[in-house]
Amino acid sequence: MAPGRLRDARDELRREFIAKAHIAFDGVPRQLVETAESRATPLPDWPAFILKFEGRIPAEAKGVTFRQDAPIGWYLVQVVNEGIEGSASQWLDAGKESKPFAIAAPPPAPTIGATVEQYVALGYEHILPKGLDHILFVLGLFLMSTRWKPLLAQVTAFTVAHSITLGLAIYGAVSLPSTIVEPLIAASIVYVAVENVLAKEVHKSRIAVVFCFGLLHGLGFAGVLHELGLPRSQFLPALLSFNLGVELGQLSVIALGFLAIGWLGSRPWYRRRVVIPGSLAIAAVGLYWTIQRIFL
Repeated sequence: MAPGRLRDARDELRREFIAKAHIAFDGVPRQLVETAESRATPLPDWPAFILKFEGRIPAEAKGVTFRQDAPIGWYLVQVVNEGIEGSASQWLDAGKESKPFAIAAPPPAPTIGATVEQYVALGYEHILPKGLDHILFVLGLFLMSTRWKPLLAQVTAFTVAHSITLGLAIYGAVSLPSTIVEPLIAASIVYVAVENVLAKEVHKSRIAVVFCFGLLHGLGFAGVLHELGLPRSQFLPALLSFNLGVELGQLSVIALGFLAIGWLGSRPWYRRRVVIPGSLAIAAVGLYWTIQRIFL
């Protein structure tokens, strides 16, 4: 086929590939069922396919073979056993069956306790020390008021909001590209810091604004968690543990803020010497990140 014909026929080629693919476990054939994650990706001169299949391996199966009867010429088959480093591969010609690939026994699933410990630590590390943008946002909330009641109202709104979008995003219910989420997170830092300079106390409207910004930050947390991955067998405990780790990290930031300057909150010069200069510095960093994440 000419390159243009290849581009136009990629869906037809994908269907042909799936229809004429044969997989067998210890010689027993099984049908391939394409998942919704498969896609045909157009490139300048030829179509690239990402084909994903799922299914259960028969109990006690020792090996798997693959054959492709579509006239596609030589192609590479690569088999990766989940949880095992490395992979096995074979070059095959159309119509030729592969030699059996060995199926490794799956590694034992971690205990719930080990999963909780691991993901709490990962969530905490995403705030301290790795989440500088989230740290500055929380510090912006802290600077506005060192009194517990208004601070607790803001942190609670932020926590509820980012927990909602984190859960929805991980389950695939909501999604936004990082090219939108990351600049908006940086812009939220600027907004909170500038409001600290212009307003002298926490207004009720700020709680609603913080809630909206929390929704954005939750999408940012979800992006990190997608990269880390979640164990299929313990999906929900891992998700909740990661969120708990994030909350512990945020509380640690607030506690450190109180230890550093919170005891100065009652001084008459606190706003002039601490809140305004600190907020302007946070706004400057947030503005730099916003520009960087949009244009670089």
